[in-house]
Amino acid sequence: MRYFIALEIPEEAKIQLKETQEGLKAIIPDARLTDNEKLHITIAFIGEQPIDVLKKLTEVIENAARDISPFILTPGYIDGFPTLHHPHILWVGVKEDVDKLFLLRERIKDGLQDLQLEVDERRYTPHIAIAKIRGNFSLNQATEDALQSLTSSKSFEPIKVDSIKLFESTPNHGFHSHNTLAQIPLI
Repeated sequence: MRYFIALEIPEEAKIQLKETQEGLKAIIPDARLTDNEKLHITIAFIGEQPIDVLKKLTEVIENAARDISPFILTPGYIDGFPTLHHPHILWVGVKEDVDKLFLLRERIKDGLQDLQLEVDERRYTPHIAIAKIRGNFSLNQATEDALQSLTSSKSFEPIKVDSIKLFESTPNHGFHSHNTLAQIPLI
């Protein structure tokens, strides 16, 4: 099974992000938009693991969530990986209670290391991936400014984070479906 741990995006926020994606598509017609139903904030990508690790992964999330109350994240700006100037992925960054998200991420990372699972050591940047760009693409200043206006002119609804989910990513005719395997509440 192919696992990842993430925060789900509520429907109201998905509607606003869809509007941002549509604006992005008008600016960069070759962008491949992320399926709106798959929008999420990844905390940790675990990858391919046997099914018998499911219970242990759920325990890692439960331990990480201990003593962390629900919190708010608000979409706020557009950026890209590896950079906004030469993006392969365009994403919306979040603000507000990101300190709680970073704490969750560190606790989950420690738990995964205790299970001797590989952990991504790159700097964690909380984001919602909204599009992919193929090829050697560069943004000029006017395009960057147009992308930034998609978020700066909008007031996004806050996202209340009250649970963490363990997902399975399943290949499906060249795409992937995301199935919730466990949902751990924050209390």
